[in-house]
Amino acid sequence: MVAEALDRAVISAVNLAEAAAKLAERGVSLSHIQHLVSALKVEVIDFDKILAYRVATLRASTKEAGLSLGDRACLATAQSLGAAALTTDRSWTRVSVGVEIQVLR
Repeated sequence: MVAEALDRAVISAVNLAEAAAKLAERGVSLSHIQHLVSALKVEVIDFDKILAYRVATLRASTKEAGLSLGDRACLATAQSLGAAALTTDRSWTRVSVGVEIQVLR
């Protein structure tokens, strides 16, 4: 499912930072992380004031499910683009925020 979505995938700068941090924690160098992201050809969306406010409005409706700031950033990005949000976290299915959520495993 991930491979099929990559040609049209978009990620916010916040979620890119989150993913890059996970790789860095595992010892992957910054230059290699940048190479990996570049090779994927995923569009990176700037995280601006509008998205920040969208994230804030999602707090109340996602708090009970335990969604993080990064989770809400992904959902806010999907909302703003009218796109589905892809995740491996099943807890996202417990929220209703006007975004199609596709669980990948």
